[in-house]
Amino acid sequence: MYDLIVKCGTVVDPSQNLHGVTDVAIEDGKIAKISVDIPAAESKRVVEVKGKVVIPGIIDLHTHVYSGVTDNGVDPDIGGVRAGVTTMVDAGSSGCDTFAGFPAHIIPNSATEIICFLHICRTGLATNPDIFSPESINLDKTIETIKGSNGVITGVKARMVSPALEIMGMEMPRMAKRAAVEAGVPLMVHIGDTLKRYDADVIRELLPILDKGDIVTHYFTGNPGGVLDSNGKLVPEAKEAHDRGVWLDTAHGRMNFTFDVAEKVLDQGVLPHCISTDLTVPGRQITVHSMTEMMTRFLAMDFTLDQVVTMCTLNPAKAIGEENRIGTLGVGMQADI
Repeated sequence: MYDLIVKCGTVVDPSQNLHGVTDVAIEDGKIAKISVDIPAAESKRVVEVKGKVVIPGIIDLHTHVYSGVTDNGVDPDIGGVRAGVTTMVDAGSSGCDTFAGFPAHIIPNSATEIICFLHICRTGLATNPDIFSPESINLDKTIETIKGSNGVITGVKARMVSPALEIMGMEMPRMAKRAAVEAGVPLMVHIGDTLKRYDADVIRELLPILDKGDIVTHYFTGNPGGVLDSNGKLVPEAKEAHDRGVWLDTAHGRMNFTFDVAEKVLDQGVLPHCISTDLTVPGRQITVHSMTEMMTRFLAMDFTLDQVVTMCTLNPAKAIGEENRIGTLGVGMQADI
């Protein structure tokens, strides 16, 4: 007997090319069956969802949820399971000197699944600015921390912002890339300098560093260092990165998403792969409240519902290497719905 049937909803699961009214049965925390009209008598519990959309649990690829440690950290469950998001990727709130609080305090006390990318800065976002000298990076300890995290850390994060680039130049992202390669994880790079101080052409040096599986976040930033040149043209390195398998994530945030940039990028045909919030405490106060809000914005930009769901489930699951477990309603997969 099934533990639960989610009945009569419109199931949208791009991983299986599903878009139609069907039932979803769950047993022992896994998807057990997807079929039209599964008998209610076969389950201990039935939830009727006629007229509602049923999708795989949403994955937010860029968040900051080190609540109580960094001043921008959101309680994970506020932006997580209470908002339809079953998995959150913390994008570098912690570094090698501060990571231990995640497995000790944050993860055990959250219903939302949390996956971490480790900041190349040893203190993560506990300081602002994060990198203020070459000593802000401890490469060996960063690699050691990732390898010793029992899979909790699945990537490295670098932020292309002032004053890090003024202090270290391109050596900073190169060190982050080295850490990622040696630890066997992808690199996520924040583009766009909110202080508007560094050379915008640095994007053309950065993108060739990235390999298949790495992630560019803030793809629609209007700040210097974004993917558009001074004439509003997509830099050729952006298409080259896309073509070799670099993931393009839109990460809204407070100051790194503009519809004007989005329109120009989309008109040039290099579409993003992922939608994320860059969720923070000040962001929730000003601009960004939930993934569903971000999804609605993409529907307003003429993306289809199936495209939007793909960008919030299947693609981010692939970007973090978890597509065989989450981001899908496939039979046998984790029942995140």
